[in-house]
Amino acid sequence: MLELSGRTALVTGAAGGIGRAIAVRLAAAGARIALVDRDAAALARVAADLGDSATPFVVDLADPGSIASGIAAVLAQFQRVDILVNNAGILSPNKLAGTTLAEWQSLMAVNLDAAFLLTQAVVPGMRANGWGRLINMSSYAWKSGGLTAGTAYSVSKAAMVGLTFSSARELTGTGITANAVAPAYVVSPMIMEQLTETQRAAQLAAIPVGRFCEPEEVAHTVAFLASPLAGFITGGIIDMNGGLQFG
Repeated sequence: MLELSGRTALVTGAAGGIGRAIAVRLAAAGARIALVDRDAAALARVAADLGDSATPFVVDLADPGSIASGIAAVLAQFQRVDILVNNAGILSPNKLAGTTLAEWQSLMAVNLDAAFLLTQAVVPGMRANGWGRLINMSSYAWKSGGLTAGTAYSVSKAAMVGLTFSSARELTGTGITANAVAPAYVVSPMIMEQLTETQRAAQLAAIPVGRFCEPEEVAHTVAFLASPLAGFITGGIIDMNGGLQFG
């Protein structure tokens, strides 16, 4: 069953296409949603659409201080976080030679460091309650090395898999699971606006199922991993790449 009544889910990047779909899906399953994003206006629109089931928290995930105050505000309101969805991420197409150290560090701050800090913050409460779900958003780039994605992005998504494995191993037997979703080419502004028309056509032709992934498909997978019936799955990476690569 996907019933999540009484559970609180924190979703980062909640104002984006995938994050919004995840928040909507988890709310439909009965969860209370802490919506986290740095875009206050877009976040307010998502919160308005979800009504009483969601509360917006404007947080700059590139800033550890903002993360600390943000998670404190979430815990003050909800007392605990049962489900953490580390969905927020920024994309860069720059490959090895074109990636500056500044870009590397700013991308890692959002894509990886924020996920680590939030995981570190919510796990004690999950341990105390004997139940929790850590769900990290990786990408097909982690295993492909990045077809159109750049070096820093691909490495950050591989590191998210490492964070998932490490968390799962450490927390086995506590009632907390840690899993990741690794989609390829989801229909979202981050992908559709940063790929040229030629790139989109080339990647679409390369995907065996013949289409891009929809945000709602990712959200459904996240909801399953958050559900009680997924309690025997930990340390898993759910590929959603349309047949681009098996295994």
